[in-house]
Amino acid sequence: MNQALLVIDAQQALIDGDAQEPGVYNKEVLFEKINKVIEKAVKAGSHVIFIRDTSVSGGEGSGFDVHPAIHRPDGAPTFNKSATSAFYHTPLLPFLKERATEHLVIAGCMTEYCIDTAVRMATVNGFDVTLVGDAHSTADTPELSAAQIIQHHNRILNGYDNDDHFSLVRNADEDLFHPIHDNYR
Repeated sequence: MNQALLVIDAQQALIDGDAQEPGVYNKEVLFEKINKVIEKAVKAGSHVIFIRDTSVSGGEGSGFDVHPAIHRPDGAPTFNKSATSAFYHTPLLPFLKERATEHLVIAGCMTEYCIDTAVRMATVNGFDVTLVGDAHSTADTPELSAAQIIQHHNRILNGYDNDDHFSLVRNADEDLFHPIHDNYR
């Protein structure tokens, strides 16, 4: 089975915070979990793809780059997006389709925006999805803490489906590149 890991918006300014961004919740754990999943993807022979949001740091400089604490494999493709969806006006979908990708593992930032949208759009576009429940993060809002937002999205995205394809939430310590979706069909 062809699989890919999408590491979405794991950018320095977004994670650490800057004049526009408050920084994300529990970033040291986020780094640990994302790096663990990247290592698993590489061992499984899966593509590791980075997505960057061009609104972070005005789309330039070190703040725009993938955070240096994240272990980026040599040659890992990076696609830039200008919208919430990693699939909208980017080469991501053709890249995945050309490689006959069937399963996506998703990690990164921000839970209620780009992570949620990626999971939902991936199922619509014909992929089974594993959201790494302990490898995505966000910032507090006036209404909810980041921990509450993450917990809520892990609950609502576990089993989210579009008839043929759906998402499951699993943690970084699990065998993510042996998907278990067929157990539920």
